[in-house]
Amino acid sequence: MRKHIPVASPLFIGNEKKYVLDCIETGWVSSIGKYIKEFEDKFASFCKVKHAISCSNGTAALHLALLAHEVGPNDEIIIPTLTYIATANAVKYCGARPVFVDSEPQTWNIDPNRIEENITERTKGIIVVHLFGHSADMDPIIEIARKYNLFLIEDAAEAHGALYKKRLVGSIGHIGTFSFFGNKIITTGEGGMVVTNNDVYAEKIRLLKGQGMDPNRRYWFPMIGYNYRMTNVQAALGLAQLETLDFHLGKRREIASSYYEYLNEVPDILFQVEQPWAKSVYWMFSIVLGKNISTERDSLITKLYEEGIETRPIFFPMHVLPPYRDLQRKDRFPVADYISRKGLNLPTHSKLSNEDIQFICKKIKEFI
Repeated sequence: MRKHIPVASPLFIGNEKKYVLDCIETGWVSSIGKYIKEFEDKFASFCKVKHAISCSNGTAALHLALLAHEVGPNDEIIIPTLTYIATANAVKYCGARPVFVDSEPQTWNIDPNRIEENITERTKGIIVVHLFGHSADMDPIIEIARKYNLFLIEDAAEAHGALYKKRLVGSIGHIGTFSFFGNKIITTGEGGMVVTNNDVYAEKIRLLKGQGMDPNRRYWFPMIGYNYRMTNVQAALGLAQLETLDFHLGKRREIASSYYEYLNEVPDILFQVEQPWAKSVYWMFSIVLGKNISTERDSLITKLYEEGIETRPIFFPMHVLPPYRDLQRKDRFPVADYISRKGLNLPTHSKLSNEDIQFICKKIKEFI
């Protein structure tokens, strides 16, 4: 029987079953329960921030972060064009306009040198995305944000535990957001987290995520909010996953090391290069086919799938997608366009064995 190697797969090796069963047995399965506060407290401690506020998913986390900054119509928010669509959609939820910036070729993250040219009098903030687990180059972006009095949000959905100059991503900007979707480094099935050191933002986000209800006066709603709450069951799962995060992070670096070892000898395969100032968590180990490789990316994906190896193409950049393609000229994003057209994510998860990685790399070499 042919082996199937998925591109992502969660691994539960800790207290997941124990904590979830406790929720079921005690009846605390909805958005109230001890695991929510414990997960939030432990995640805040992990990120070295004052506040961590759980929510229903990573997109909701981004939306809440923007609402905390009172983003609305007529505002412009700068984001990388090479990201998952949630980054752009959260801006549109607020009625604002996302303004796209090309990637830089080493880390594939937003190019700090291309940000300033996109700032107008309507620009209110910047969202950086730590793509595939590698941090963006934060210091020049922080300098730009300060110069123009812009807020800075970190979309760290893919980067739990990643470092920028020994600082944890998510804790560097005004607000950081995380996702705990089933394919992330740790998961709650669906779920998200907003982290910040700002007391005002934290209080507002807590109100907004629970329909805007006053915490001291039940069923009194001083504002219009959202049902963005995480359940106690999800938080129980997340707490158990957080307890084993060091294992998952170590495993991913081992996987990346093996991929580099087996694929470095292949001419013209390009990697997301870990910078001296960063420590990537390799949420997804990804490759880009260089100009001298004649094999088409989609053909390679198909051939690998026929061998039981699941991969996925790198995201379409925002500027080519139907809801956003008319926002900016299409010739301004050559780096993101190339990475998207030629790149693919390889299987990256804690269940992978070294034999799996050898097999994947062997087939890649055969096909290109």
